[in-house]
Amino acid sequence: MFTLSITLVRHGETQYNKEKLLQGQGVDTPLSETGVQQAEAVGKYLRDIAFNYVFSSNLQRAIHTAEIIRRNNTHCSGTEMVLDPLLRERGFGVAEGHPKEHLKNMANAAGQSCRDYTPPGGETLDQFLKALFQQLSDEHGRAGAPEAANGTAAAASERAPGGSAEDGLQEASVHALVVSHGAYIRVAIKHLLEDLKSSLPAGAKMSQVFSPCPNTGISRFVFTLSPSESGPVLSAARCCFTNRKEHLGNLTAAEKCGGKEMG
Repeated sequence: MFTLSITLVRHGETQYNKEKLLQGQGVDTPLSETGVQQAEAVGKYLRDIAFNYVFSSNLQRAIHTAEIIRRNNTHCSGTEMVLDPLLRERGFGVAEGHPKEHLKNMANAAGQSCRDYTPPGGETLDQFLKALFQQLSDEHGRAGAPEAANGTAAAASERAPGGSAEDGLQEASVHALVVSHGAYIRVAIKHLLEDLKSSLPAGAKMSQVFSPCPNTGISRFVFTLSPSESGPVLSAARCCFTNRKEHLGNLTAAEKCGGKEMG
């Protein structure tokens, strides 16, 4: 049996986020100046966490954010970053490059909610997180469980339980950083809570758990897996927190604002 933590981070702001335009997969925009500052802030917040794995969407806004986080990290600056197309943003098809209201109007015309609607030329995310989770589990199952890297777990146990960048890490021996996109993270959190039955933190408010992820917002889940002949089996899952943004506290109000679930 082994434990795995996954720390999900949304990329920093882009100009499309600022203008509230849908990016999806077809519009591959770079970070704005504010987005770079947000990425530096989240990198400094997570700098003492010894990530064993670093995964990123292969879109440049996510890659740049992951690179900044890795550069700021005191343990994993040399860790290989895996660019995984499974972490790419939801495809918005013909709606990409348009305001979110355009997508809402298309969904209404089709008699569906905006959350469930897939525009012509778009994609769904049903299997993305499952595939990523299986990938991590398969690799770890073959390699065997390493010790917590560089004392991360011990350091976490000495800190206050609430509001720390290390919350939940003391329970895990393997730590993965995953940098992705707003809509992807929303669907991932929904899948982890509703399908994988992750337990919630005490006193958690559902409005916060399912709130839109801000640029460089952080979410963390811890999984306990048991070996079997067919591969690791999930025996427990816990949500540590979702959409955390305390690291943005020193930025101006304008810098904190980011596109909500628009890529």
